[in-house]
Amino acid sequence: MSLHNLLSAWRNDPDISSSIAAWQTFPVRPARFTPFPNELHPALPDALHAQGIQTLYTHQGMAWQHVQDGQHPVVVTDTASGKTLCYNLPVLDRLLRDPQARALYLFPTKALAQDQQEGLRQFITALGNELADQQPSISQRSLAIPIATYDGDTPSEARPAIRTTARLVISNPDMLHTGVLPHHTLWADFFRHLQFVVLDEMHTYRGVFGAHVANVLRRLKRVAYFYGASPQFILTSATIANPIELAQRLIEEPVALVDDDGAARGARHFLIYNPPVVNRDLGLRRSALLESVRLARELLKHGIQLIVFARARRSVELILRYLQQEPLPHISLSSTSLSRASLIADSIDPHQEEMNREESQIRGYRSGYLPRQRREIERGLREERVRAVIATNALELGIDIGGMGAVVLTGYPGTIAGTWQQAGRAGRQPRRSKGGNDASLAVLVASASPLDQFLAHHPDYFFGRSPERALINPDNLLILLGHLRCAAFELPFHAGENFGRIEGPQVAEFLQFLKQSGVLHQSGDKYFWMADQYPAEGLSLRSASPERVVLQVRDGDQGSIIGQVDQASAHWMVHPQAVYLHEGQTYLVEELDLAQNIAQLRAADVDYYTQPRSETIVELLEKLAETEALGATKAYGEITVITQVTGFRKVKWFTHEQLGIGEVSLPPTELVTTGYWLSLTEETIAQLRAQGLWTNDPNDYGPNWQRQRDQARARDGYRCQHCGLPEKNHTHHVHHKVPFRTFATYQQANQLPNLITLCGRCHHRAELVVRLRSGLAGLAFTLSHLAPLFLMCDARDVGMHSDPQSPLAGGQPAVVIYDQVPAGIGFSQRLFELHEELVANAYELVAACECTDGCPSCVGPAGADGYGGKRETLALLRLLNEAEESSQEGSRKRRMEGAM
Repeated sequence: MSLHNLLSAWRNDPDISSSIAAWQTFPVRPARFTPFPNELHPALPDALHAQGIQTLYTHQGMAWQHVQDGQHPVVVTDTASGKTLCYNLPVLDRLLRDPQARALYLFPTKALAQDQQEGLRQFITALGNELADQQPSISQRSLAIPIATYDGDTPSEARPAIRTTARLVISNPDMLHTGVLPHHTLWADFFRHLQFVVLDEMHTYRGVFGAHVANVLRRLKRVAYFYGASPQFILTSATIANPIELAQRLIEEPVALVDDDGAARGARHFLIYNPPVVNRDLGLRRSALLESVRLARELLKHGIQLIVFARARRSVELILRYLQQEPLPHISLSSTSLSRASLIADSIDPHQEEMNREESQIRGYRSGYLPRQRREIERGLREERVRAVIATNALELGIDIGGMGAVVLTGYPGTIAGTWQQAGRAGRQPRRSKGGNDASLAVLVASASPLDQFLAHHPDYFFGRSPERALINPDNLLILLGHLRCAAFELPFHAGENFGRIEGPQVAEFLQFLKQSGVLHQSGDKYFWMADQYPAEGLSLRSASPERVVLQVRDGDQGSIIGQVDQASAHWMVHPQAVYLHEGQTYLVEELDLAQNIAQLRAADVDYYTQPRSETIVELLEKLAETEALGATKAYGEITVITQVTGFRKVKWFTHEQLGIGEVSLPPTELVTTGYWLSLTEETIAQLRAQGLWTNDPNDYGPNWQRQRDQARARDGYRCQHCGLPEKNHTHHVHHKVPFRTFATYQQANQLPNLITLCGRCHHRAELVVRLRSGLAGLAFTLSHLAPLFLMCDARDVGMHSDPQSPLAGGQPAVVIYDQVPAGIGFSQRLFELHEELVANAYELVAACECTDGCPSCVGPAGADGYGGKRETLALLRLLNEAEESSQEGSRKRRMEGAM
């Protein structure tokens, strides 16, 4: 059945159509062409003709002209619009005309670099054939342009030859940072003749990573200048709101924007699917993950190749496991697939063969998979042997995987730009398809997240709003100092020398600081590196934790490595007793050795997965700004976030039944970052208290409390009833199972059956569960889930915490939203500036929610006793806004302005 017929069936199926919150159809867009430039090297048009390319798209011609004019173009067009040719054409033309010219291609990931190298090699081979035909007296080998990938996977024995012979080097910012610039003397000839630097997927260079990359480019330009070169930059990007600003912050040069896309595009259907409500009182909907599985099965049954995007690595493995457990219909395979299938040995057991077929046609793709696994999956997609892939945003970038018929997004990816980038993976047509008539489908399955629900109820906000601004701060002091150390190691600094846009006098202050720190030595007007360490090795561009934890599966005395995770993620992904999912298989973590960075796993067939539980403490370092707001004081500054994974929940497959909990003993992690916080005024608290809607005051347990407390401890044998810890030199706590505030009298609340003895640690965790039901925590939940709508970031890039006695606010109640990256990157400052718009949209979201007393789509789920925090949160948000009517009108007006 065609996609058209399937969509017609969905329209007529009330079970599906009733859940479609929005259905946008984008019409066919014909291609617009321009002839090959007359000045193009004659071998290039012939090589392009051999690949079926008879002419250029208009944006490719415009990019060519900007390069010829000596400008730095930034190309911002749709996915699969031929951005690669925008830089390959001028670069290869220059390399053909100037035998000494060099070029450097930088891609954000090794996977993308490897993919681009394969395509470039094919083109250069065709180019060599054309040159050989034009110059038969010269060997084809001597006509080829030597290209090479230089990254962490490049064998050490191959590196010297690459440095001396490669004219086009493909790498990534990390390798440039640690493996090239510190050893620039080995690359002297390359830098001396460097004419082009290509920066692909520019939109990924944002946040901390982008700030680091901007400083790496400062160092690159400094080294190139030392050798007498001034390379021209060519940048490409997905659609963002500020491409010129971002490009100029990265390369610190004026740029020329190319954004008039001339490529063909087939018809596109974009659906926002909101799973139906299954419990209206609690506001619970069907699982977005299971609904994505359901829609993916429908697409697979009708022979449509697809990608299912999931936001978390764990979700990838869950969806993969669900899809692999249902047999696929036998669909006719392509000739390539049939030829490969014929290689299967006749001796394979039919049942095992069927299982292998299902697993090989439905694959997972995420970080942690080994490079060879990724390459195999990419080939399978191109050759149509793989019918479905479940991926994180690792497949969002421009890796060549052929043409997908559909994309299912399990939850909002976190940014509008990222959503369109993932949706653009469907309908990747052959380059020169003039019609581009093959329709494609993208389905965004909304999760219970407040942000997802906001977009499902306000689809015009999504379709009408321009993509977000990409934020970077290259002058972040910690990041800048780290790269000044690296730059000083590479070349001595001269007095008065600039570093990018940082002018000489300010650079001199930093150099004096480094001199006093003992890493620089001043001799005359120069500063020389004098420390023993190699500074680039200790400076990670991407993660707060440069360390990686290897995942080793025990098999007798032997062990096989199935992947790796960064050390920060290891605390919650591979803690002892965690269930780890890889390629649909389940493993139990037996041991996590953080000193050796090894996690020992064993294969296990269990009927549950695990979810980590953690505790968080936030401490103030320095307040950077503070101002009065309606009903509160808003501030931002530097904070320390201390997090400790303390346990986990066991959750049954499919039914999501809670099977039990477990304890974990891991060291806490510390994050020094920036945060935006909102502390409530005494007047606001007094108004809520007068309405009976302030539940964070200490309880007065009544005159019989001491007697009841002692009786409960004696009944429980003076032991914690959760972990079993006995009382020794301290007295255990006594906890109310049903919160004290829900009872009419203290006599009812303090009855022995409602009391339980807990140690201090277990009592703290129990109180955190109760606190989730308060208006303060409901406010934190709502604000933190809406924040990514105003930032170009993932929901996991910001954290939240609420505290009735917050040290950030001198003991006053406060909610803090903080950057989940070391030293911060500007998210919290941006939220500080957008405070009024943020709380206005939060009020509208909670007021419009259909639940009775709190749910995952507004203020968070109600407690087991049915007591939620919606009423309290709504009252609090009213006080933080203007009057109710003007608040709704104001937020509506702001939303409409943002969509224009």
